[in-house]
Amino acid sequence: MICNNLSVNENGHLTFAGRDTVELAEKYGTPLMLLDEGKIREKMSIYRGAMQKYFTPDSMPLYASKALSFKYIYKIAASENIGIDCVSAGEIFTAYKAGFPLERAYFHGNSKTDDEIRFAIEHDVGHFVCDSVEEVSAVDEIAGQLGVRQKILLRITPGIDPHTHKKISTGSVDSKFGVAIETHQAYELVESTLKLANVELTGFHCHIGSQIFEYDPFGDAARIMLGFIKDVREMYGFEAAQLNLGGGMAVRYTEDDPEIDYEANIRAIARMIQELCDEYGVKMPQILMEPGRSIVADAGMTLYTAGYLKEITGLKNYISIDGGMTDNPRFTLYQSPYTVVLANRANEPCDYKCTVAGRCCESGDIIQEDVMMPKPHRHDTIAVLTTGAYNYAMASHYNKVPKPEVVMIKDGEDFTVIKRETFESMISNEV
Repeated sequence: MICNNLSVNENGHLTFAGRDTVELAEKYGTPLMLLDEGKIREKMSIYRGAMQKYFTPDSMPLYASKALSFKYIYKIAASENIGIDCVSAGEIFTAYKAGFPLERAYFHGNSKTDDEIRFAIEHDVGHFVCDSVEEVSAVDEIAGQLGVRQKILLRITPGIDPHTHKKISTGSVDSKFGVAIETHQAYELVESTLKLANVELTGFHCHIGSQIFEYDPFGDAARIMLGFIKDVREMYGFEAAQLNLGGGMAVRYTEDDPEIDYEANIRAIARMIQELCDEYGVKMPQILMEPGRSIVADAGMTLYTAGYLKEITGLKNYISIDGGMTDNPRFTLYQSPYTVVLANRANEPCDYKCTVAGRCCESGDIIQEDVMMPKPHRHDTIAVLTTGAYNYAMASHYNKVPKPEVVMIKDGEDFTVIKRETFESMISNEV
């Protein structure tokens, strides 16, 4: 199995976090998203412990809310003593309602509205990550109106290509995110920011992309960013106290993906950063990182009920399910790989090739192509693994399909953390 929270029990059923997935599907219905709280806490603890050990003691992971945002996960993050990164007022509000201490929140986004800026300042968000000259000016103006001096980081584009899918690569010069060093605009942004009265520049942020298996690209980014910190100190007399390296560490979606030792990666990155600090003569800043996918992806699983089997002679076999791109659009968007298991017959030979097709009236509504599994039948339970990140978070109401229930498993107990939508709740805002 691709993760240590998976196994097969004596009934031949797939288990997740020690629980029989077939029984859970019968109890709650499908589609059903399961989350393993122990796995989420384990990953948060690994990041927090390794960063404090190998970087400065105040270094900290910031859970990337965009991967999966709901109240209970912010309660977990609060109790694990980590920070959060939010990309909208909606995510900030969700964290606020969960009781998360927002001084540990960092507000991202390349197009924050005035209302969102005001909302975040009024709710005492600790730091903004500012993406442009105009945004810095807007934050300065609104902070001044509210009588606040707002702490900010500047998002810098280091010009790194980590060889991920182009839709999740964000560190190149030609990106909608950040301000480029290569064009010299990053230096100009620092100079203009330091002159403003209502913002306090504390450091710099970069993010090079997602689903990165090697640690070397993070070292490359650190070299560029620390060089930038050195140049800025020499040019303007400002030395950054914080360096946020963003997120991007990968997870295993299939057996072909390599296993990742997150602590070892952090240790290696820390070694490179210390060497660079010594080389450039700068003090090691507080290091921040923004794990999202690597915190929640393999802590999640989605269960579906099989619909109809369609065999096209000489061409292809399709098994339909009662969910699809409405709760998991990632194959449609990125052709993302997944491991798919016939949960109620997980011990039988996988000798039948079929494509798992969603229920939407869209030919691209596919969960995974050419999956090897036992020949499926109607009412079988189909499990798609590693769906904790960017699945429910990207869910939609396309075809007026309600969003699924989300159930947390903790210490062998299961409980709902997001209710299943009903037809009534789905149209509750319609007039």
